[in-house]
Amino acid sequence: MKLIFPNGEHETVMLGEGITRVGSGSDAHVVLVASGVALDHCEIETRDGQAIVRVRDASVATVLNGRQIDGESPLKPGDLLLFGRIGCRVVAVERVTPVPPPAAAAAPEDGRTRVRMALPKFMLRGVSGPTFGRNFALTGTMTVGRQADCDISIPADEVSRHHLRLQVTSEGVMVEDLGSANGTWINDKRVHTGMLHPGEELRLDTIRFLLLAPGAQVPAAGASRVAEPVVEAKPSGSKAGLIIGIVVALAVVAGVAFWMLRGS
Repeated sequence: MKLIFPNGEHETVMLGEGITRVGSGSDAHVVLVASGVALDHCEIETRDGQAIVRVRDASVATVLNGRQIDGESPLKPGDLLLFGRIGCRVVAVERVTPVPPPAAAAAPEDGRTRVRMALPKFMLRGVSGPTFGRNFALTGTMTVGRQADCDISIPADEVSRHHLRLQVTSEGVMVEDLGSANGTWINDKRVHTGMLHPGEELRLDTIRFLLLAPGAQVPAAGASRVAEPVVEAKPSGSKAGLIIGIVVALAVVAGVAFWMLRGS
């Protein structure tokens, strides 16, 4: 489900699993700064597709379908909610049934060229935190953040609701920080805008990504050449025979000298 604010007081809010807090405080998930909205106004809890709205501050009005509530009440698509004087509508989100990929077809028999699916130009690979081991294909312009309506949604407290924007270019990926609380970093340098190239690191506080270009070789940092084995030169057969002959001759001379000394 999602919340739609028809008068534009807030952008559309996707109600993901867990608790979504509403109020005028800066730590609320849905910040509504207006008369009649408390710092910690109310919260919406979603579990297994079912939602309830729970009052957090009874001194202000939380109205569901024209009736003020003072505890908690179930929430369903089509309901109208009022936080003070700010109204919104609860709308169902259509579930898209994944379509299985078509079976691989046999090669055309009429000589036509078979078309191969193109790889994305760039891809982010998670190397730490909740995104470790996950790959994200990058196309066009994409947003990254904690909110479910982001193109790359990262449900982590250190990530802002709308943390940064990515735009694919011919040279790499342009990174634009959207005023995040913990900042955006390229290779340990904090940036507001910057160009991310293949092999470089993108960091959101403690969550790190590596930019890859599928099909291109990215040299590993600190790679070293393997030393070639040193082959010791061995004496040729003729030199070996000469050395053996000299040793034998010396042995014979020594033996003769020994016997001559004994006989004298």
